[in-house]
This record gives sequence, structure tokens and C-alpha cells, in this order.
Amino acid sequence: MNKSLVCVTLLLSISLSACGSKSSAPPSTPTPPAANQGAGSTTGGGTTADASAIYKQNCVSCHGNALEGAVGPSLQKAGAKYSKDQLATILNNGKGAMPSFKGKLTDTEIGALATWLADKK
Repeated sequence: MNKSLVCVTLLLSISLSACGSKSSAPPSTPTPPAANQGAGSTTGGGTTADASAIYKQNCVSCHGNALEGAVGPSLQKAGAKYSKDQLATILNNGKGAMPSFKGKLTDTEIGALATWLADKK
């Protein structure tokens, strides 16, 4: 039984360590204007293209490429379940096995991501 507990703990820690991995340096290449076509500014200060890039850098490993869920839950209808403010709080503080992104993402990035997810209904 002790061996099983060690294996489960090791597997869980490896799975969770993949969530939220981000290099310490922000991307230095600005998004080309063509990528922002049709994407308006959000109240968080970013654009839809920025939020998508933030998601890909920080969330895909747990929530999947198409927000379908993997280790973490599906986010395809996150906006139907949570408001933008609730999503920002979850991103800042974490929830359950999800780590906090406060200090890993800027307030602007968290706001852009929360707005982008709130639009998923």
C-alpha cells in the first residue's frame, strides 16, 4: 500500500508541475497586426490574440488545445459558469489543484485571459 501511495503522489506531482509552466522572460516579439485583425481591446488591456497566446503558454498542458479539458476541467463554456471577475479571482488565487498565477502573469494578462474565457459560453 505504501508503494502505491508513493506512485500516486509522484504521478500527481508530475502532472501538476506541467500546469502553468512559463519562462520567466515575457515574449519579446510583438503580435503582428494581421494576427489582431478583428480582435478588439479587452478591459484587461490585452487583445483576444494576446489572451489566446497566454492560454497556449500557460494553460494548454492542463486544459487542452481546444479548451476541452485534460488534467484540468473543460473551459469551453467557462463564461456560462463564471463571470470575468470570478475567472480573474480563480486565475489569481488558484482553485482546487489549479495553481495561482499571481506573480506568474501580470494583472493585464490575467484580465485579458479572464475576459477571453468569460466570452466562452
